[in-house]
Amino acid sequence: MAVASWSIPAIPRVGPPATVVLLGGAFLTAARPLAWRGRATPRIVRLGGGGGVSRAGAAETPVAGSGEEAGVVFSEKFPLRQCRTVEGKAWVRVDAEPDGDGKCKVLIGCDVEGKWVLHWGVSYDGEHGREWDQPPSEMRPPGSVPIKDYAIETPLDISHNSDGQMIHEVKIKIDKGAPIATVNFVLKEEETGAWFQHKGQDFRIPLRGSFGGDLLGRKQDIDVRPGALGHLSNVLQKPEKQNAEPQKIVPDDKGSRDKSISGFYEEYPILKSVYAQNFITVTVRENNGPNKHTVEFDTDIPGQAIIHWGVCKDNTMTWEIPPEPHPPATKIFRQKALQTLLQQKADGTGNSISFLLDAEYSGLIFVLKVDEYTWLRNMENGFDFYIPLTRADTNTARNSEKQKADDKSPQTDGLISDIRNLVVGLTSRRSQRVKNKILQEDVLQEIERLAAEAYSIFRSPTIDTVEESVYIDDDSSIVKPACSGTGSGFEILCQGFNWESHKSGKWYVELGTKVKELSSLGFTIVWSPPPTDSVSPEGYMPRDLYNLNSRYGTMEELKEVVKIFHGAGIKVLGDAVLNHRCAQFQNQNGAWNIFGGRLNWDDRAVVADDPHFQGRGNKSSGDNFHAAPNIDHSQEFVRSDLKEWLCWMRKEVGYDGWRLDFVRGFWGGYVKDYLEASEPYFAVGEYWDSLSYTYGEMDYNQDAHRQRIVDWINATNGNAGAFDVTTKGILHAALERSEYWRLSDEKGKPPGVLGWWPSRAVTFIENHDTGSTQGHWRFPFGMELQGYAYILTHPGTPAVFYDHIFSHLHPEIAKLISIRRRQKIHCRSKIKILKAEGNVYAAEVDERITMKIGAGHFEPSGPIDWVVAAEGHDYKIWEVPL
Repeated sequence: MAVASWSIPAIPRVGPPATVVLLGGAFLTAARPLAWRGRATPRIVRLGGGGGVSRAGAAETPVAGSGEEAGVVFSEKFPLRQCRTVEGKAWVRVDAEPDGDGKCKVLIGCDVEGKWVLHWGVSYDGEHGREWDQPPSEMRPPGSVPIKDYAIETPLDISHNSDGQMIHEVKIKIDKGAPIATVNFVLKEEETGAWFQHKGQDFRIPLRGSFGGDLLGRKQDIDVRPGALGHLSNVLQKPEKQNAEPQKIVPDDKGSRDKSISGFYEEYPILKSVYAQNFITVTVRENNGPNKHTVEFDTDIPGQAIIHWGVCKDNTMTWEIPPEPHPPATKIFRQKALQTLLQQKADGTGNSISFLLDAEYSGLIFVLKVDEYTWLRNMENGFDFYIPLTRADTNTARNSEKQKADDKSPQTDGLISDIRNLVVGLTSRRSQRVKNKILQEDVLQEIERLAAEAYSIFRSPTIDTVEESVYIDDDSSIVKPACSGTGSGFEILCQGFNWESHKSGKWYVELGTKVKELSSLGFTIVWSPPPTDSVSPEGYMPRDLYNLNSRYGTMEELKEVVKIFHGAGIKVLGDAVLNHRCAQFQNQNGAWNIFGGRLNWDDRAVVADDPHFQGRGNKSSGDNFHAAPNIDHSQEFVRSDLKEWLCWMRKEVGYDGWRLDFVRGFWGGYVKDYLEASEPYFAVGEYWDSLSYTYGEMDYNQDAHRQRIVDWINATNGNAGAFDVTTKGILHAALERSEYWRLSDEKGKPPGVLGWWPSRAVTFIENHDTGSTQGHWRFPFGMELQGYAYILTHPGTPAVFYDHIFSHLHPEIAKLISIRRRQKIHCRSKIKILKAEGNVYAAEVDERITMKIGAGHFEPSGPIDWVVAAEGHDYKIWEVPL
C-alpha cells in the first residue's frame, strides 16, 4: 500500500520523561528523543493532504458509544504520547556587599517543578592545574555531598516567592576576602537525571581575577579555562535583554586581581517538556442504513483535539475529501483534508465524536492535532493512522502498513509534499514577527532534516577534493604523497593480525619474524593491532590510552617491531580506537564513566545520549557503540588530549599512520582535526554499516551506501581513506550468486567507493571482524582468489588479510601482488569495464592489465599483445609485456 501524499512528524516513540530547553541557548534534557539520522525529530507542523474528488458523503450521527456492540468492523485502542510544556526560568544573583555576618552571597535558583540539585565547584586565584576544586567546608550549604575530589552537589531548597509560587533556590556564602576566582556550576534535575547548562557548557561566575570590563563579558577579556562541561567564554551572556546593569570593575594601582565583583542578577527562560501517555480508540460499525458505516473516535486527551483526516478507496492511500454534509465543527483544509474538532465528553474525561461514512470507501486516514504545533501519529510505525472501513480491508490493514514502510517510490512523493507544505507554512507566517526561539529552532531543524532526506534520495555523488595526478618516477614506484594521510598511491596494505593473535602474549615478537617475508611479497604498509591497555584482550575496549602494555606484548616489544618494519621499508599503522573508552571508576549512580590514567576524564567526556553511561557531554555526532562509554569529541579538552596522545604515539612508538576504528560513531570533521595534528603518512577509517536490501535481496544500486562512506571521507577533508565496505558486499553477492553484472554500476563504473573516489578506497575481502574466528561476514568460501584478483588489479588501495597470506592462498596472492607492482597499478589507475554479465566480469586497467573473474568465457582483444600473467579457479590475468 502506498503512503499518503502528505506526512506529519511523529512525536518521539522512545524519549525522555522530561526535556528542558533554554530559550536563550541553554538546554536540559533527560534522554535522547527519537532521532532521524542522528538528529532529534523536531516538533513542527507539517500541513497538507492528498487531493482527489469524492463521490460519497459524511453525515452527523449521535456521539460515540451509542451504537450496538454487534456489527463492529474494526476497533482498536491506539497509545498516544504528547508533550506538556512547563515554562519557567532559572536565575543567578550575586550580592557582593557583605551582610551581617560579613559574607557575600551567590543565589542560584529556578521556578520549574522538579527536584533540583546544584552540581558545583570553585577555582582559585592563580590556579592553573585543575578545572574545578571543591569549595572550602565553611562555604558549603547544608546537605552538600562531595563528588570525587573536584565538586559537590547541593540540593536546592523549596520556598515560595512573594506571589506564592513555589521556587527552588540555594544560597552560597563567600568570605569577601576569600581567594576564589569563580564559582562553576550546572543544574541537575534528579528525578530525570537531566542537566541544565549554558549552551551545553558550564555556568561560570567570575568573582575575582584579572579582567577589565563588566561581569557578563560584553567587553571583558576573561581567561576562561574549561569547566566541568567544557569552555565557556561569554559568561551568562544573554543579549536579548538585561534585567539589571552590572557594575563595572575599576582597577586601581594595586591591580584588578585584588578586586571583587559587584552585584548582578541574570535570568534565563526555560521550557520543561513532560511527556504524557494518552490513547485514542477508533471503532467502525456497520450501520443499519444502506451502505453506511459509523466511525467513532474516543480519546482521553484533555482540552482541544482535532482529527485531520481524509478517506481513500481500493487501498490506494490517495486522499479524498468526502462531500458534505460533514461532521459538525469541520473545516476543509486547503482542499486537501478535513479538520474536525472533537466534542468534549460530558464527564470531562476527554473528547469524542461519531459520524457516518459511505461504504464506498475502504479506509480512513488521520492524524490527531492537539495544538498548533503538535501532531500525533501512530506510535507503532510512525505513519499516519490508517483505519479500515470494511471487513476485508481489516484483514489486510497491518500488512498494508508494512508495505508502506517498504515501498520506495512514495518516499519521494512524501518528501516533496513535506517540503512544499513547510514552505507554505512559513509563507503563511511571513507577516508575523515570530519571537519564539524554540519555534525558530524547530523550523531550522525541520529544514535541515528535509534537506538531508532529499540529499540521501536524489543527490549524485559529490567529492569535495579533486583527484590528484600521480607523478611516477621512471626508475621506481615512488611518488609524491598527495596530502597527509593518503600515502603515495602505490600502497599495498597487510593486516598484520587476526582475532586470535593476542592469545600468544608475544604477538609483536612473532610478527617481527614475518617482516622479511612480508617485505619480499611487496607489502608497503602493515596494520598492527590496537596497542593500548584494554578491557577486552583484542584491544578494542581501550582503557588507559598511555599504557601500551597489552596482550599483544609490551611497549618495548611494540617499539622494536615497528623499528624492524621500518628497516625493511614497511610503514606501520596503529589501530586507534577513538570512538569509545572504558572507564576505571563508577559514578555515584554506579555508571562506569570516570576514567583513570594520564587522561583522567570524568563524565563530561561521555556523550549525553547513551543512557547506559550517564554522560554529561553533548549529544553524539554519530552512532553509539553501546558496550562502552562513547567519547564526546565536541569537547575541546577531549580533542586536545587525543591529539596530544596521537602525536605522542607517532613520536614514541614510531607509527606512520592510523587505522581508525568505528568512525561511524563520531563526525569526520573531528578526524580531520586529529589528522592535521598528527600528520600521518596514511590513514584509513572503518565506516561499516549495512548495505541496501529489499525483501532480503541486495539492491543493485548501492549509491546511498557508498555515499555515506564518501561523505565521511569528505568530512575529513580527504585526509583519510576508508575501507570500501560497499565493494566487499557487492563482491559477496556477485560471486555467491553468479551475478557478476553487479560489478558495474549504472554509469559503467565500479559500484563501490572504488568507482567514485578510488584514491580514498581501501579495498578488502576479509579482516579480523569478518573472517578469522569471528566470521561476522565471511567472504564466500573457495572464492577468495577471485576477490583478490579483483582488488589487486583494480585502482584503490588493496588490503590483504593475515590469515590469507599465511595459508594455501599464499603463492597465488604473491603472484597477484607481483603483477600489480610490476605494472605499477596505483590507487588512481584508470579502469575500463569490458564485460559484466551473469557469470563473468572483465576489465582493463591502465592499458597494462586485463583481468576476468567468473566461470564465463572472456579473452582480451585489440592491438595489444596480451600475455597471460596468472590464472586459477575462475580468474585470469593478462598483462602487457615489459
